[in-house]
Amino acid sequence: MSEPIRPIRDLRLELLRPGPAHNQLLSPLTPYIALCGADGPVTINIPYEHRQLLTRLNRLRYEVDGIEIAREQREAEIRELGETLGKVLGSIPSFFTELGNALCERDRLVHLRLCLSGAELGLLPFEAAIAPDGLPGSGSPLFLSPGTPIILTREVRRTRPLTVNWDRPPRILFAFASPEGYAPVPAQDHLEALRGAIEPWIAIENDGKKRLPEVKKFLTVLPNATLKDIGRACVQQEYTHVHILAHGDVFEKAGERRFGLALGSDQGRAHEIVDGEQLAIAIMGRDSSGRALRCPALVSLSNCDSGNSGSVLAPGSSIAHDLHVHGIPWVIASQFPLWMRASTVATKCLFDALIRGDDPRWALCELRLRLRADFPATHDWASIVAYVTVPGDFDAQVFTFRSRQIKARTEVLFKRIDALLGQNTAGAVAADQQARQPDVTHEILTHCDAIRTQLVRWRNETLVHLPEIEAKREKSERLGVSGASEKRIGVALYRATGQDAGVVTAYNQSMDFYRKAVEADPNNHWAMTQFLSIRAIAPGGGKEAYRRWWLAARALADMQRETTQGRDRAWALGTLAELELLGTTYDGRAFRKAKVRSEIQSLCRELVDCVEAGDFAIGSTERQFRRYVDYWSTGHPDWKDLAQAALDALKAPVA
Repeated sequence: MSEPIRPIRDLRLELLRPGPAHNQLLSPLTPYIALCGADGPVTINIPYEHRQLLTRLNRLRYEVDGIEIAREQREAEIRELGETLGKVLGSIPSFFTELGNALCERDRLVHLRLCLSGAELGLLPFEAAIAPDGLPGSGSPLFLSPGTPIILTREVRRTRPLTVNWDRPPRILFAFASPEGYAPVPAQDHLEALRGAIEPWIAIENDGKKRLPEVKKFLTVLPNATLKDIGRACVQQEYTHVHILAHGDVFEKAGERRFGLALGSDQGRAHEIVDGEQLAIAIMGRDSSGRALRCPALVSLSNCDSGNSGSVLAPGSSIAHDLHVHGIPWVIASQFPLWMRASTVATKCLFDALIRGDDPRWALCELRLRLRADFPATHDWASIVAYVTVPGDFDAQVFTFRSRQIKARTEVLFKRIDALLGQNTAGAVAADQQARQPDVTHEILTHCDAIRTQLVRWRNETLVHLPEIEAKREKSERLGVSGASEKRIGVALYRATGQDAGVVTAYNQSMDFYRKAVEADPNNHWAMTQFLSIRAIAPGGGKEAYRRWWLAARALADMQRETTQGRDRAWALGTLAELELLGTTYDGRAFRKAKVRSEIQSLCRELVDCVEAGDFAIGSTERQFRRYVDYWSTGHPDWKDLAQAALDALKAPVA
C-alpha cells in the first residue's frame, strides 16, 4: 500500500499599510490592504484599539503582578481573540475562496504564509484564529483541524527570498542558560530530546564511551551559555540547527519595553539580556578571514515571549522576527509564556521530525496538535509562532534530505551488522562462529528486519509531485538501494545462520529489485550490473541471454565515465571494473585473464584518483569485490583472483 508524499499547497496573504513598520498603534480606523491569490486588493480594518489588545494579551500570561489568571478567563480570552481574528480573515473574499478551494483537496496541507508590514499587526495571535462560517471546521480553531490541516507561518517582505540550504548533514548546537536569580531550565530534558532525535544515526556500540565522538559530530552542547559562547561556537563550526533554552526577560531599548533572552555574562554581571539583533550577529558569524559562514537553516527558541514584539513605537520587534530579518530562514518561537514541560515536548516533537527528514511544515502542524492534546489546560498550542522562508526549490531540498537520512540510517544498521560479523577483522571462520551465538544472531536478524521495514516505507512513497522523468529516476534509485540492501542481508544471513533458505530469498529479492530498477530507468547501468552479478551466482542456465544487458551496461557506464567528474565518474569506473570481471560469464568471447586483470586494476586505480581518500564510492566498490573473493567465487574459478586484483588496486596509495 502506497504512503504518499503528502503534498503542500501554498497560500500567501499579505496585510499592508503605508509608512514604516514601527510607530503605528492599532486602531479600528486604520485601513490595511489585504492581498491574496490572483484577486485584487481589498481594504480591511482590525477591530481593536491598541490598549484594548494589550490588556487582552496580558490576560494570556497566566500570571499578572503575582496574581494567577483563572483558567476560565484565559480560555475565554483566547476564544474571543480567535473568533475576532477568524472574522477578519474571513472578510477577505479572495482568502476565503482560495482557502475553501484548497481544503477540498484531501490529504493536502495548506500552508498559509502571512506577510505583515506593520509591527502592530505582529502582536495579533493569528495562530489562535477560529475558522469562520463557510469553511470546514467552522467554529473550531482554524489551525487545529487534523482532517483539514492548515499551518500558519509568518514572513518578512523582501526584495528577494533568503537562500535556504536545507539538504545538509545535520549538526545541532544546543545552548542553554539559567543565570543566578532565575529558575533552573529543563536542560537535561531538552538534551535527552535532542539526543533521542539523532539516536538512529549514531553508530551502534556496546561501549557507550565509543559512541561519544559520534554524538559530538551531531550535537554540540553549550551549558551556561553567554552570547560570546554562542558566537564563538558558530564561527568554529557551521550548524544546521540551533536550539536555545533560556528564560525570557524584559529590557528597555530607546525607552521602550522589549523582550530578550536571559543568558550568562562574561562582563562581571550575573546575566545579560540579549535582543534578536545581537543573537543574529552571534549566530551568523564570520571566520578569521571575514568569510560569511552558512547560517543555520533553523533556529528554535525555547523561552517565554521570544515571539512577542513588545512595544511597536521604536524600530525592532520580537527576537524571532529580528532573527528572520537578519537572514535566518526558519525561526520557531513562542509569543506567550511557554510551560517548561510543553517546551520539552515541543523540542522532541519538532526535532524528531526534522532530523528524520519530514517536511518542517507538516512537523509544525503536528506540533500544534500535540501541544493541544497533551496540555489542554494551556494555550501553548496557540503560542507557537514560526517565521519562515520557502524558496521555489524547497520541496526538492526537503525531499533530497529525507532520502539522505533514510540511506544514512540504513547504513548505521549495516555497519553494526558488519561489526557483529567481524567484517573488518581477521579470521572469518572464528567471526562466523561468534556471529552464530544466539544473542548475536538475534541482534543481526532484528537489524535486518528494521532495514527491510524502513525501505518498504521508502519504496512505497508515491512520487506524483515529481516530473515524470525525475520520478522514474528516483523510483529506480530506491529499488536499486533495496536490491543492494537485500544483497548485504543475504551475506549477513549466510554468515549468521549458515542456512540457505533465508539467503536464497534475499538474493532472489535483490535480483527482483534490480530488475525493476532497470525497468524504471533503463539508463541505470549500476542496477543493470548488480542484477547481472546476482544472476551469475544464481542456479540455472540462461545467462547467455543477458549478454546484451552486459553490453548495454558497459556502453552506459563508459559514457558516464567520459562525461562526468568526481564521485559520478567514480561510480562509472567501479561499474566498468565489475563488468570486466562479469565478462567471464557474459562476454562470450575468448577469455584472456591477464588482459582482464590489467584492465580491472587500471579502472580501480583511476577510481581512487578521482575522489578523496575514504570516499564512499571507494568503500562501496571495495565491499562489492570483497563479496566475489569471500562468497561468490564458487563455480567461477577466475573470479577470486580478478576481484583480489581490484581490491589491491583500490587500496593502493594515490600517486
